[in-house]
Amino acid sequence: MKKSAEIVGLPIISINDGVEIGSVKSLVVNPEKGSVDFLTIEHEDWQVSVKAIPFKKVIGIGEYAVTVENINAVIDLNEIPIANALVNKKIRINDTRIMSRKGQLIGEAKEYFVDDETGNIIGILVAMKDSEKILESEQILTYGKDILIVQEGSAGHFKDSVEDLLPENKKEENLEFEETGSSDDLENIKNKQADLLKGKRVTKDILGVSGETLIPSGTILTAGDISKAQNEGPSVFVELTMNTQE
Repeated sequence: MKKSAEIVGLPIISINDGVEIGSVKSLVVNPEKGSVDFLTIEHEDWQVSVKAIPFKKVIGIGEYAVTVENINAVIDLNEIPIANALVNKKIRINDTRIMSRKGQLIGEAKEYFVDDETGNIIGILVAMKDSEKILESEQILTYGKDILIVQEGSAGHFKDSVEDLLPENKKEENLEFEETGSSDDLENIKNKQADLLKGKRVTKDILGVSGETLIPSGTILTAGDISKAQNEGPSVFVELTMNTQE
C-alpha cells in the first residue's frame, strides 16, 4: 500500500533494459473503477506527446523506484483513446471537497492510498475542521474533478489509521514486514526482479552501502548476486539495474 505522494516523482526503471525511463509525473485515476490505471511519465525528450505506463505493467513500487520489465511497457496516450480520455478527465482526488449525497460538506481529501499490486484505491485521508480521519473507498460514490460524493452516514465509517482499512490477514503481513523486513508480497517482487536480471553482465562495480565493492564489473549475475544487491537496499538495487547489459 502506498500514498499517492510516495509514488509521484519516483524514477521508473526498466529492469530488462537497465535504463531509467523517466519519473512518475502523475497518477491517472479511473473514476468508474476507483483505481489508478496509468502512471504518466516525466521525460525531458517527450514534450510533444504524453507517455504512460499501465499500472498492470508495474512489477514493483519501492522506496526509491518503480520497476517495469522493459521499455515496451511505455505507451503513447494519444494512440490509446480510452487512456487519453482518462487523463483528460483530470481526476486528482487530493485537495478536493468531500460531500454527502444530500449535500453535507464532510471535509477535504488530502491524500489517498493505493494498493501497489492492483492499483485499487483503498481509502482517503479526510481533513476536517479539527481532525483528520481515514475513509474507506467503499464509501465513495463518485470521483469528480472537484468534488468527491460519499454515502450518507460515511462519518460513521471513519478510521483512525489506514491500517484499519486492511483485512486481518494483510494486517498480519504488514506486522511481519515491520518486524522481520519480509513478506510474501515483497518476496514475489524480488523474485520477478531476479528473473529479469539473471544472466546479465554488470558494466561497472556495484558498491554496497558502506562503500565496498559488492558486485565487480563484468560479473554475470546469478540469483545470489541479485539477492545481495536487494538485501543492501533499494538504492543499491537501482544502481545494479541501471548498469547491466545482455
